[in-house]
Amino acid sequence: MDTPLKIAGREFSSRLIVGTGKYKDNATMVKAIRATGTEMVTVAVRRVDLDRSNEEGILHHLDPDEFLLLPNTAGCYSAEDAIRYARLARAAGFTEWVKLEIIGDQDTLLPDTHATVEAAKVLVGEGFKVMAYTNEDLIAALRLEDAGCVSVMPLASPIGSGLGVVNPYYIREIKRRLTVPVIVDAGVGTASDACVTMEQGVDGVLMNTAIAEADDPVAMGEAMGLAIRAGRLAYLAGRMPSREIAVPSSPTRGMLD
Repeated sequence: MDTPLKIAGREFSSRLIVGTGKYKDNATMVKAIRATGTEMVTVAVRRVDLDRSNEEGILHHLDPDEFLLLPNTAGCYSAEDAIRYARLARAAGFTEWVKLEIIGDQDTLLPDTHATVEAAKVLVGEGFKVMAYTNEDLIAALRLEDAGCVSVMPLASPIGSGLGVVNPYYIREIKRRLTVPVIVDAGVGTASDACVTMEQGVDGVLMNTAIAEADDPVAMGEAMGLAIRAGRLAYLAGRMPSREIAVPSSPTRGMLD
């Protein structure tokens, strides 16, 4: 019933992308990531040891033949910093793929959309395949698509909040208007949030904290993988109309006396 997720010409059978931060240890991280069924894993360039030979580092435990390792610019507060760390990631052996993230406010961790658009233009011009994190702002999303991003990633709610999709209308409108894949990023707290997010018709979801900070990250990882598939299938199936009155499940005509 469905087709694979396709980003920049590459196909993925899973529509879930996961992060690598906040796990209690690397062994749990790897088990939880595998439990999700994901094929793409994000790595914060500013926060990890880029030396893959270091057994204590995250990268030592992630096989690039098993996952597409997506470097991200988390922790950057300017276009200049984000561009520099994207270049550093490529020089360190990552592919040309990058998740562009530029924070504009330290309290809310909301993105700086202006800086993100400017950095996207530079990185796209240098051959990067940019997946850009942004607000649930249609205008910013359209500008990022125009800048050449291969995917636009509006937030469901603030990073690490676990509030789920706060503004589903805006998420649906972004998906309706863009031609590149729309991956909802940040704010998913549990499996029901992931399912509801996918029911908006988006192409995928990126999450980290919801899995890493669960009491059982491996079980939550599996739950999230199932929820993403359920939400996608429900969207494709088409839900029944919502009504404010009861409607019998079975016809009343022809009932036995």
